[in-house]
Amino acid sequence: MDKTSTKTIGIIVAVLIIIALLVVYMYMGGFIGGGAPEETPAKNWPETLRFLHGSPGGTWEQIGGAFAEILTEELIPTTTRTGGGVSNIVNLNDGNGDLGLTGAILGAPAMKGEDPFDKKIDNVAAIANLYTQWFYFVIDKEFADTHNIKYVDDIFNNKIPIRMALLKPGTLSEFTARSLLKTCYGVTYDDIKSWGGEVVYASYTDGANMLINGLIDAFAFTVSNPTSVVMNIEAKKSIYILPISDEAREKMTQEYGTVTFVFQPGDYNCITEPTPTIGTYTQLIVRKDLPEDLVYEITKIFFKHKDELAQSIKALGELSIEECAKNTVFPLHPGAEKYYKEEGALTG
Repeated sequence: MDKTSTKTIGIIVAVLIIIALLVVYMYMGGFIGGGAPEETPAKNWPETLRFLHGSPGGTWEQIGGAFAEILTEELIPTTTRTGGGVSNIVNLNDGNGDLGLTGAILGAPAMKGEDPFDKKIDNVAAIANLYTQWFYFVIDKEFADTHNIKYVDDIFNNKIPIRMALLKPGTLSEFTARSLLKTCYGVTYDDIKSWGGEVVYASYTDGANMLINGLIDAFAFTVSNPTSVVMNIEAKKSIYILPISDEAREKMTQEYGTVTFVFQPGDYNCITEPTPTIGTYTQLIVRKDLPEDLVYEITKIFFKHKDELAQSIKALGELSIEECAKNTVFPLHPGAEKYYKEEGALTG
């Protein structure tokens, strides 16, 4: 064999070796400088997550924005959209969102297809209880004193013509207020109007400003405790937070599973004695049909940053991981359940 043939064979062998190495690299998914990629289950994950939170100016909006930013940085690009306790459940169920916030009070009627839902909800699962959600009936002090109003019950039992603001229909706040009026006092919004009163819908910010400026007499809503909504109002207006009677609270517990919370002196300047109200839990919910491994990662990331989030959103520091995992009404998503079991927050 002459030198030319030997050289040709050597070149062919070298080329074949290079081709073989390239095939191996391509098979393993790595090119020069790239290395082998991490194993990822993301092929069945959505490209983005859609987080449904709450009305402008409230705690839910704060949570949605902060957690979406963390998920975008550590997992999947996440967008946010305003919503409400009822509409978030419906939109998740129908695939028009991926995760969001609601109240535990809505779980039972949602799964049964009862008011305010027009069908049974079967594609929503829970990730965690986040914090307690308190019902506030904030009333102008002068109006309350003029009409001798001591309890929420006094307004509706005595048919006082009150101008009141609520958050828009579809929110947890509006559902809670409407359910309280119907269940405990047999009153509708039309009844209030027939007495010469008024019911309007507003955001937290707009409702607070309307009360401050004397455009309404009361503003009813649910939110965490403490809340800047009340602090901002009482800095500019003399107000009361009205208590709800034992009888009314018991009716709400029987019908919707609400619990009694008590405002204490020091919570707000306007609270001078223990003031009982109704409440529920804010929950982080998710589409049931999202992959288990994705929801596991979402749950893990939330608890990784829970203390950090609680520095700016105080309510998120309220519950232990065990309290977050239990009594969620909606069943836990398998991905969340897996995380809790790993952390020892759930047994079995």
